[in-house]
Parts: sequence; C-alpha cells; structure tokens
Amino acid sequence: MFQSLQALPSDPILGLMAAYRTDTNPKKIDLGVGVYKDADGNTPVMTAVKKAEALILEEQASKTYIGPTGAAEFNDAIAELVFGKPLLESLGKRRVTVQAPGGCGGLRLAAEFIYKANADATVWVSDPTWANHVPLLGSAGLKIEQYPYYDYSTHTVRFDEMLACLSKIPAGDLVLIHGCCHNPCGADLSHEQWQQIKDVALKQGFTVFIDLAYQGLGDGLEEDVYGVRLLAEALPELIVVSSCSKNYGLYRERTGALTLISENDNAAAIATTLIAAGARAMYSMPPDHGAAIVATIMTRPELSSEWDAELTAMRNRINGLRSQLVAQINAAGVDTDFSFIEREKGMFSFLGTNVEQVQKLVNDYSIYLVNSSRINVAGINDSNIEYLANSLAAVLKG
Repeated sequence: MFQSLQALPSDPILGLMAAYRTDTNPKKIDLGVGVYKDADGNTPVMTAVKKAEALILEEQASKTYIGPTGAAEFNDAIAELVFGKPLLESLGKRRVTVQAPGGCGGLRLAAEFIYKANADATVWVSDPTWANHVPLLGSAGLKIEQYPYYDYSTHTVRFDEMLACLSKIPAGDLVLIHGCCHNPCGADLSHEQWQQIKDVALKQGFTVFIDLAYQGLGDGLEEDVYGVRLLAEALPELIVVSSCSKNYGLYRERTGALTLISENDNAAAIATTLIAAGARAMYSMPPDHGAAIVATIMTRPELSSEWDAELTAMRNRINGLRSQLVAQINAAGVDTDFSFIEREKGMFSFLGTNVEQVQKLVNDYSIYLVNSSRINVAGINDSNIEYLANSLAAVLKG
C-alpha cells in the first residue's frame, strides 16, 4: 500500500533551517525560524524555568498520568494569566480550561470540538494568518474562509474591509482572531477596533475564536489581553487557545491550553466532556513537564516575579530592535519608509520585499527569510543589524 504514496513539498521554514545550517558565510543571518533569540543568537532557558525545574525534580513524587484535561493547577494558572482574577471569578463555571500539547494541540483540540458542535461551521481566518492555522483546523473537517486583514501597501490593518466582511458572517460560524502580536504581519488591533469586533459579534451571533500565542511580548501581560478580556466579559461564547512556547520559552515541552466560555454552567459542563473525549481519542493524556513548570512558576510569587522580569526584558529587546532596524535602514540610504516596523508588535513583520528580492537576500547575502518577506525581528542583534540594513539597501537599489 505504501508504494502509491506521493511525497509532499517540504515545509519552507524547515528548508530554510537546513540551508542556513550548511551555509559557510560567517555573516549569515536566520530571520526565518519563529523562536525568540537573545543578543548572542541563542534561545535560552529562562532562569525562572530552571529554578522551577529544580523544584520539580526535588518535589515530584510520581510520573503517573494527569488525565485528559491536564493538571488543574496549570489550567487555573493559565486562566488567571489570560483573564485576570476578577473576570475569572465572574465567569465562574461558564469557563473551562483544558491543558493541551502546545498551542498547536489546543487549536486542533478546539477544531475537533467545533466539528462535533457544528460540522457545517466555517472558520474565518485573517488574510494573512499563521501558515499552520489552515492545516490544523481544516484537517479536522472544518471549512476555512478568509476575511481581509493586512494591507501590504500601507502596512496597516484593513479594518473597514474586515468589519464589512464580519458584518456578513452568520451565527454558527467562527472568526479566528490573533489575540496580540499578529503572526505573520505584526499589525495588531486597537482598543477601539476590538470594541467594534465585540459589537459585530453580538449583532451577528458568530463565535469568536482567539489564538493567543504571544501574551507578554507585545505591550505587556495585561495590555496584550485587552481584546480577550473585553470579549470574554461581553460575549455569551468564546474560544481561546493559549501557548506557553514563547512567553515561557517552553517550545519543545509543548505546553498550551484551550479555554472555552459557554453561555451557562450546564453548557460548559457538557462541552468539557466532549473536549475530554476528543483529547482521549487523539493523544490520550497531555505531557506534564512544561505544565508543571508553568504551575510552579505561577504559584510561587518569587518565581512569578522573576519570570515577569525576564519576559519584560525579552519584550523590551524586541521593541528596541524594531526601532534600531528602522534607524539602520534609514542610515543605509533607503528611500522607502520602513517606520511601520517600529509600530508593529511581537516577533514578526513583513519587509514588503518581493519574492525576487527575498531570493537575492538569501542567495547573495545569506539572509534567510521566507518568500512572503516575513522576518523574525528577534533574529537581529548588534553584530548583524548593520549588515542586514546594508544588504537590504543594496537589494532595493537593484
């Protein structure tokens, strides 16, 4: 039976990683892989994580299963981080949080649940959106459509067009929105725009589905969940998938959560049984180590404060790099206005270069980025920023 299989094309990011590793150019820069990097180009283990792991090693007495819905201590800690204690208390049993194997696992778990709730539902995703949204959700059987989001010419959110599209989406469908630090464009919604999304969701009756992968890497832990909390307070239903990969640096531990807010306590209780059954059918039990790290950090004030300080330093570094890159590009004599990079949030932005220019950056200058021109800002540092700006200037000038 295997002889009939046809190979699939390689993932472009994985291809870039392989090419970067074999490149002998000492000036090579990796702007493709979406992980945080420090000033030395490393993706470090956070100090608070190291301390939490030491405590776990000392205190953990068993490696038995934790159950399909995950560790209650982790679920409660993530829910409080996302919603805040006052809102969490007001939601009561309408809210259920389930541990998942990373943000990806949370998205797929949500997709399976949505399909059970309404097999005819369409999930509307932003144009553009994270490349893995479509396969993660679509492979569960859900239909996918796009709503307008990013204007490549002005590097702003096409909000009027977005709102016009949302105003036609019916009840029963879902709208997937990036909670903050939009991947891949970095252009986020304003407070006023979140308010308008709340209003149109209430009017149309569709369900909002938020992917929150970067809390704390935009403006701050509280600031980055303005939209999430606004909608959680106002809407009868809400789905939120959160990830601990970026803000805790737990990429390989696959640590995430799915939170569901239902119209009433009974609906939430029923939904929990379906989510648990979905988890049991896919991977049975979630991994424990990453969740135990997060719970250990969040339930010990001294570790929580240390983690917050480390996350703040990461955020400030990324935002500082955005300003430095714009200044370096200007200093290199580029006429094109790149100030939008400074206004955007999180790890990603589009350079706005075409595919031919991207390929010149890759082939002639060993600057690795995907054809869309999306860059990981955290891949920039003091030793490569001038070379990046000068290379970009040379390519733009032809």
